[in-house]
Amino acid sequence: MYKPGFLKREVIVFRQFKRKGWALFACLGREVVISVLSVATLSSTKAACISNMMWRADTAQVPKEIWLGDVGVTGSRAPLTQSQAARMVTVLSHDDIAQAAVQSVNDLLKLAVGVDVRQRGALGSQTDISIRGGTQEQITVLLNGINICDPQTGHNVMDLPCQLDEIVRVEVLEGPAGRAYGTSSLVGGINIVTSSGEGYMADDVGRKLKGDVNVEGGSFGYAKAAFVTNLSLHAQPSFTFNQQLSSSYQRSDGFSRSKAGTLNTDYSGIKAFYQGKFGNQHMTVRWHAGISDKGWGSGTFYATPRWQADDQYEHTTKIFTALQANTKLWEINIRPSIYWNQYRDRYEGYRNRPDIMKYNHNKTNIYGFNLNSYFDWKAGRTAIGAEIRNEDLVSGNLGEPRSGFEQEGAASKYSRGINRTNLSAHLEHNILLRRLTLSAGVIAAKNTWSNADWKFFPGIDVSYLLYESDRSPLSIKLFASYNTSLRLPSFTEMYYKLQGYAADPHLKPEEMQALEAGAQFSSPTLMAKATVWHHQGRNIIDWMMDTRQGDAAQWQSVNHTRINATGFEMSADINLRQLFSSSLSTSSDYPSVRLSYSYITQDKDLEEGFVSQYALEYLRHKLVATLHTPLWRHLSLTLNTRWQDREGQYTTFDGDVCDYRPFALADARLQWQTTRCTLYAEVNNLFDNRHYVDYGNVPQPGIWFVGGVKYRLPF
Repeated sequence: MYKPGFLKREVIVFRQFKRKGWALFACLGREVVISVLSVATLSSTKAACISNMMWRADTAQVPKEIWLGDVGVTGSRAPLTQSQAARMVTVLSHDDIAQAAVQSVNDLLKLAVGVDVRQRGALGSQTDISIRGGTQEQITVLLNGINICDPQTGHNVMDLPCQLDEIVRVEVLEGPAGRAYGTSSLVGGINIVTSSGEGYMADDVGRKLKGDVNVEGGSFGYAKAAFVTNLSLHAQPSFTFNQQLSSSYQRSDGFSRSKAGTLNTDYSGIKAFYQGKFGNQHMTVRWHAGISDKGWGSGTFYATPRWQADDQYEHTTKIFTALQANTKLWEINIRPSIYWNQYRDRYEGYRNRPDIMKYNHNKTNIYGFNLNSYFDWKAGRTAIGAEIRNEDLVSGNLGEPRSGFEQEGAASKYSRGINRTNLSAHLEHNILLRRLTLSAGVIAAKNTWSNADWKFFPGIDVSYLLYESDRSPLSIKLFASYNTSLRLPSFTEMYYKLQGYAADPHLKPEEMQALEAGAQFSSPTLMAKATVWHHQGRNIIDWMMDTRQGDAAQWQSVNHTRINATGFEMSADINLRQLFSSSLSTSSDYPSVRLSYSYITQDKDLEEGFVSQYALEYLRHKLVATLHTPLWRHLSLTLNTRWQDREGQYTTFDGDVCDYRPFALADARLQWQTTRCTLYAEVNNLFDNRHYVDYGNVPQPGIWFVGGVKYRLPF
């Protein structure tokens, strides 16, 4: 993971100290001034920028960099570092991304034990992502802290405009996250943090230009070309201006064909992302603008026993814009943000055949303004803020009847639509003591669509440092939380009515209460965590089918009265160099093993003949193992293995009802890396498992290869 730097000059100022024999103070042999982080410093610890921020001491000696291991994460409204936070956040670092055999964030999230990644197509073409037994609609996805969820559907939420190389880290907050991410995060949230290329030390002055190119290719006609370029300006005092632009093109022939012999899982798409940052002593301003445009053969993605179409197609175009600021007024830190996102979706039930089934066109515009503030006082740190978010959909199939919306380039019109506005306000207080962190707050929410009064969703998180060793950096931390949240139904869940589907426009909003408790152990050799949790869900939305109706059976959106779920998770990161001998590796790259396991059980049983499409098809067991080891000089190897066992059933096109069976998949990446050049070869589905089912009636690819090169241009 990227870590912030600290510049040592005449006097060293530390955020935290320990009077231990192994502590850094014992080896300095000089006077050290002890202090805490100021409010101004902490204003820079928001998730969007902490990883590249440099802590400075304004004296005039030759600078020396000291790395600190505390990184800010978004687990609360007030910015807290990872060691301070009472809520545990899973972080997939930049190193995890660089080492994993993945081509998309979707694939990367398979390594997070509490995340369920159900893949319909390879290369991230279409993937449903959920957390702790929930559905793809019940999570919030953020890009640099900005909510990018599509109220039309959660199927395409991971159509991101940025490159994997631009991502600093991915934060996964498991359990209801309304207080941190807003009420739509019923069972959790995912924050994707990118870097706009900041990298200057305090004594750097002038201009710096960087550029990276990436080319790769592989099985099924896969090819990709991408570039990232960055321009950084730096001047005293504390003036920075960074701009970064990236773009990519990606395509594949797909791994299967329709019964008619045509391509039906092919894929092609482009991405472009521009982001920047301006900062001085008084203010930091960040912005981004991006586009993701792609089309893919959807095969049998949404087919049913009644409608066995195997040549579906979908095309999406997504535009992302946001402007964020961070400043201080008197003793109050203020962080406003404004954003506009537009999502267009064209679904073809029969590819290039609108004469058989009319194309389904959707366009969603989302406008949002968020204001968050916090301040420190004798009783701790308090955060207060509010958000307004308008969601407007025009469609040929979804929503209530509307008129006057011409469909560009087509004879049809946007004949339907829906508009709703979400209002929310939050209040949170954090008590930060040496061993104890207590975070409590409430979010109030109201929506114009539901005509309901304001509803309040409270939560409280607590962590306690139970043990610290006097002779080694060893600690044990206990944590517990109670949180609640709300989610409105998506427009698809309310209005989708096509072949084999019948939605209910009168669905009730989902509500969730959750309890969680666990412990975390930390030492140079082992980082381990164990968590037990319990969810109580009310009015949970699902698509259900009564197979006893035979050919007349169809998927219907319904509210389950209650679904209670209980789960257990544990993970361990083992540093093999520390465990056996430091001679295993003399470089910064060292061998390591990561093991994680999760178990979930629900109390909801289906009646005979009924099948669930989402809410009751959860992962009962998931086991993930990762081994990373340097081999020789610049050469390293990473192996990932995932085993999972899913609850639920699916009905085949022949009418047979089948249970989901456990399966295991393995991926490998061999990488040779120097300062300027990286060569890599990847193998996905290493043992060529062709018989696993992640979605009923959706075939999956066997073994496939990817090879590529990344090169930093010598500017």
